[in-house]
Amino acid sequence: MLSRVADNLYWMSRYLERAEHTARLLDVGMHLMLDQSPDAAVRRWGHLLEGLQILPVSGGQADAPSLTRTLSFDATHPASIVSCVAAARENLRHVREQISSEMWEQLNRLYLQVAQGGSEEIWYSQPHEFFRLVKEGAFLFQGITDSTMTHGEGWYFIWLGRFLERTGATATLVDVHFRRLPHPFDQEIEETNHLEWVGLLKSCTAFEAYCKVYTAQLSPRRIAEFLVLNAQFPHSVRFSAERIKSALSQIGEITATAKADALNRLAGRLQATLSFSSVDDIIAGSLHDYLQKVREQCAQIHSDIHTVYVDYPIASMVGAAV
Repeated sequence: MLSRVADNLYWMSRYLERAEHTARLLDVGMHLMLDQSPDAAVRRWGHLLEGLQILPVSGGQADAPSLTRTLSFDATHPASIVSCVAAARENLRHVREQISSEMWEQLNRLYLQVAQGGSEEIWYSQPHEFFRLVKEGAFLFQGITDSTMTHGEGWYFIWLGRFLERTGATATLVDVHFRRLPHPFDQEIEETNHLEWVGLLKSCTAFEAYCKVYTAQLSPRRIAEFLVLNAQFPHSVRFSAERIKSALSQIGEITATAKADALNRLAGRLQATLSFSSVDDIIAGSLHDYLQKVREQCAQIHSDIHTVYVDYPIASMVGAAV
């Protein structure tokens, strides 16, 4: 596969995952506003910005209406939903010969729905419907991709982009929330903070799944274990890291590219870090340091993907072919 094609598929998947993640956080934030005090809402929107790794708005106040409109419809803001969906579509447009027509039709349809929606009309009428459209549009694209595209090299690059983006996003979100934990992990959550923890789980699409495993009794220790170390939940850090390792192993076998082994070992170390950790060991050390290490490993994997599969020296590929 051409490096250009791999790069386009990889970034298309990352941008679409980012758009869905942003829509989910904004949707949860708006729902929580109905039950929180104004001061609590301001703090929460500040946490949301930090979780999305976006610089605070001017003046340090996170005004929910203006912030939501900016992160939803502002085409000049690189982190907005419109910008991310547009970037995903543009990357996919360059590789239409490598994908199914159903994939292109679905992402193009989502882009048109997002780009042509009037921000003021949606904001004052049905904002949650807009976020639902984005989330379901991304889920539908993933399902169409899995059902209509050959599960070869290109499909694994799409997988790789999705789960690398998800690993970093979930680790950041958990870190931002737990960094402000004012009491021990095993202490019962105070009633005044209950909504914040529900919001964290819902921001990771994890509330119902968590309740099925641990019941509805919320515990910081159990929440950390579920979101970071659960091997079966699709939005946990461990689940995503295991898919990164699987995708890179498959791509390495298909391409037989020089230096692929080193990249696979890096992904294997990330997987092992999560597979052989216990929540008690993490808490005994520092959850922040642990998640920071995960993010650093993700950043290194991203950099090495570019070096090995996108911006590689021609001589290395000739050698691999020989």
